[in-house]
Amino acid sequence: MTIAIFGTPYPEHFSKYIQHLIKKIEAEHVKIIVEEKFNTFLQKDIRFNKNIETFSSYEELINKAKFLFSIGGDGTLLKAVTYIRDSNIPIMGINTGRLGFISSISAGKIDDAINDIFKNNFTINERTLLELETDNNLFKNKNFALNEVAVSKKDTSSMIRIDAFVDNEFLNTYWADGLVVSTPTGSTGYSLSCGGPIIMPGTNNIIITPNAPHNLNVRPIVIDDSSVVKLKVEDRDKLALISLDSRSRAFNSETELIIKVASFKIKLIQPQNNSFTSTIRNKLMWGLDKRSE
Repeated sequence: MTIAIFGTPYPEHFSKYIQHLIKKIEAEHVKIIVEEKFNTFLQKDIRFNKNIETFSSYEELINKAKFLFSIGGDGTLLKAVTYIRDSNIPIMGINTGRLGFISSISAGKIDDAINDIFKNNFTINERTLLELETDNNLFKNKNFALNEVAVSKKDTSSMIRIDAFVDNEFLNTYWADGLVVSTPTGSTGYSLSCGGPIIMPGTNNIIITPNAPHNLNVRPIVIDDSSVVKLKVEDRDKLALISLDSRSRAFNSETELIIKVASFKIKLIQPQNNSFTSTIRNKLMWGLDKRSE
């Protein structure tokens, strides 16, 4: 078995947990391969028993690893997805960041999570991605997003106008700072901060959420994920910004944006006793009320 590790630099107090993680994997005689830049960071902080093989691209990772561990926050896991793509390698997110909805394994639960994996005592959650199509192929072969596709103004304080169509039927004209089109996984991210609803994973929906709309009666809408969303943007500066998760590009506002469900899904590892409902209950502190005591 081979386990790939991807991550971003973490606070010093997490070092002992990551060292324990590495020792536990090595004790099971499992091969470890580490993303090249993260390996440079780990070599200064972590002791390995063997020389570590590295990877730096999707091509170097595919068909090599059985699992990928993402060490960081939700943003780190979103970056890890660009290495996984359609390879079907399951990802487990170990949270050394802040909130962590999809990187939900806390440092104190690493031991239990690893034990569950080696005992095959876990479930796989398949998560839908969105795919962006443009005439100029803005994001090339990384034109997908696990959380959201977000359109926003670039360098001006004025609003932008976004005409939205669903299955070629006109939906609305949004006068706003931007528009967020998200998956159920992304419903706890940018969309949530813009007032969008939380959607359970696997519900086959897409959420369209305006960011600071000028018209107060404009609200988020949930549509079926078999639908195709088309956006046309109008901006005074002729430039707007589009983001796929954490990857952003400026684009000519005359560019037509086509958003639909991607042809592949991402597999997230869910150890025992770590469900989506328990995660949002803990992260959003639902039920913390003195009346419940």
